[in-house]
Amino acid sequence: MCARRFLMLIFFLTLLMVGAAFVLYQWGGQMLIKSATPQGHFEVAAAGSGPDYSVISNWLDRPELPNSPSRWRPTNDAAPVMPGEQAGIFYVHPTTYLEKDRWNAPICEGEECGEAGKRAALFVQSQASAFNRVGTVWAPRYRQAAFGAFLLRTEDAERALNLAYGDVLAAFDYFLAHRGQDKPIILAGHSQGSLHLLRLLKDRRSVLNGRLVAAYIVGWPIGITSDLPITGFPACAEPNQTGCVISWQSFKEPDNTSLVTDAWVGTKGLTGATRTRNDMLCTNPLTGTRDGAASPEANQGTLVPNGDLSNASLEAGRVGASCDNGFLNIDGDVPNLGPYVLPGNNYHVYDYALFWGSIRADAKRRVKAWGK
Repeated sequence: MCARRFLMLIFFLTLLMVGAAFVLYQWGGQMLIKSATPQGHFEVAAAGSGPDYSVISNWLDRPELPNSPSRWRPTNDAAPVMPGEQAGIFYVHPTTYLEKDRWNAPICEGEECGEAGKRAALFVQSQASAFNRVGTVWAPRYRQAAFGAFLLRTEDAERALNLAYGDVLAAFDYFLAHRGQDKPIILAGHSQGSLHLLRLLKDRRSVLNGRLVAAYIVGWPIGITSDLPITGFPACAEPNQTGCVISWQSFKEPDNTSLVTDAWVGTKGLTGATRTRNDMLCTNPLTGTRDGAASPEANQGTLVPNGDLSNASLEAGRVGASCDNGFLNIDGDVPNLGPYVLPGNNYHVYDYALFWGSIRADAKRRVKAWGK
């Protein structure tokens, strides 16, 4: 994919792309619900109508693709991407389908996918590229739940999310079958993608045990005691730890996290336990530790757009971060990444961009530790 319009599209369309995450945090609002809820009721898909993951067009990215979007690099990053396979990265993109004509996005290819398809590919390019020095990326197309599905706690919404998860699970099983028995695996996602990966950890814990380098489940709240125990994988506590889970949600002071906590606190976790504010996982991507803190000097690179937003360079030492009561607070000389900071100084849109270089270093360190 041409890098020319990369950042322009990222920063002008991302606000729409993350609509699902934002409205998730605003369960109420009758006008919002009326304007965004998909029409009609969820319709059960015909048996066998799901994507066939042996068909390469049902993947946004995989090693055979000649124009792999995840192999993108910042303009000032001269180091080559990983030659050949080391780790296999299974990446699930966030919500990009913003229509309300159906509860789940259709599977499509090329221009027929419209803006939703372009956005999904751009997320692979801007987020999954952080892992291209440690292995090859597999990123499935899936019948993602439309962003309106996050507005309601209804049977229709639940079934839409279940359908999307079914596709992710099928893609992962195909990925596993083509990874070999002994190769390391990284899971990575954002927003809706992270929601599905958390569930996948539970359902595929036996095959991931011993093979998981780390799961980067970013931009989605995770309960340390209400979610993780049933997955069998702990929160990452050390920078060289493997087989563990990493998660953060970025805010800048003065912050207001009530839209997140009001929607999440009090709900039931995967274990059946009630989620509490003190139970929310925060990993500092600059230290690789739970509840860590680091000055801007520890940041190995923030993706900063150029003047016309056509591309991005990597700037180290600009943004610091510290975990505070479940959230990641950023500080330092935070560059202007674009106009889409969400209400409450919520940097959800930029969860990966803020720490792109450090995410890359974290993955490299953990893959090396796994190999030992």
